[in-house]
Amino acid sequence: MGLNIDEQKAVDRFRKQVVEPSQTKLVIVDFWAEWCGPCKALAPMLEKVVAEYSDKGVLLAKIDVDEEKFIAAQFQVQSIPTVYAIFKGQPVADLTSARTESQLKSALDELLKQLPVQPGAGGAEDEMAQMEAQLAEMIAMGEELLAAEEHDKAIELYSQISQGAPPPLAQKPEVQSGLIRALIAAGRTEEARAAFDNLPEDVQGDPLVQQAQTAIELAGTKVDDSELQALRAAAAERPADNAAQLAFAEAAFAAGERDEAADVLLRAIKASGEGEDGEADEVKAKLLQIFEAVGLEDPWVSAQRRKLSLLLFG
Repeated sequence: MGLNIDEQKAVDRFRKQVVEPSQTKLVIVDFWAEWCGPCKALAPMLEKVVAEYSDKGVLLAKIDVDEEKFIAAQFQVQSIPTVYAIFKGQPVADLTSARTESQLKSALDELLKQLPVQPGAGGAEDEMAQMEAQLAEMIAMGEELLAAEEHDKAIELYSQISQGAPPPLAQKPEVQSGLIRALIAAGRTEEARAAFDNLPEDVQGDPLVQQAQTAIELAGTKVDDSELQALRAAAAERPADNAAQLAFAEAAFAAGERDEAADVLLRAIKASGEGEDGEADEVKAKLLQIFEAVGLEDPWVSAQRRKLSLLLFG
């Protein structure tokens, strides 16, 4: 074929990764690079949709154009991300313009109508599914450790996942949110903030990770025991002073006294009422921020929200 050794190795890798699986499956080939921001933005959507279509015989193959320059050249890749659908070793569609889930799903549905793709995931997909199942178990274990206040063990577990799992799994919001919350619970707020800052923008924007960021902000209000006592005393002495109530509630929550923090804010809301001047708005906003930091699905939050509803609506 006139190929040198490196080119032949590249062809062999591509044959095993793409050509052989494509004899019965529809292989979505994502040409990308580590330095490519749009590639990183597109990757989670590709992975999600392909995972949903895996039982229909759709697989994902990622080709790093810096490592596989010869293969990229054969496909005449001029810019990235570039995404092709391959069946029986041949490109059957250019999916580069499909940048949303609905667009990609629509394109896949049309291809699957036209091509005799065999349903069911391939070996690599089966392995990934097993890894995802194991990951789900580890995440559940991490949440149990957090609930039991075994913060150091939770940090160790989430760190192992973050450092040892393949990037798509290690960067899952459930993992990164768990790690950040565990660091905060252990009093390692600066490490939690650094962990958040080092995440890709798309992961930072996930609701679970946003929840963890809110927890970081609230943890920044932590004070020592003597100052906490002083704030507690000031809140008790000036029950009509919303600033005093807010200051103590923030410090109490940062110190792990979330019941006391919520009680203080609920009393302040009740005392402020619903006047036209919006006197209670700041207090309610702080209580809702605490709810977000804990998690809106958390049983504790549900109980506190019921108290708030009774207070506001009788």
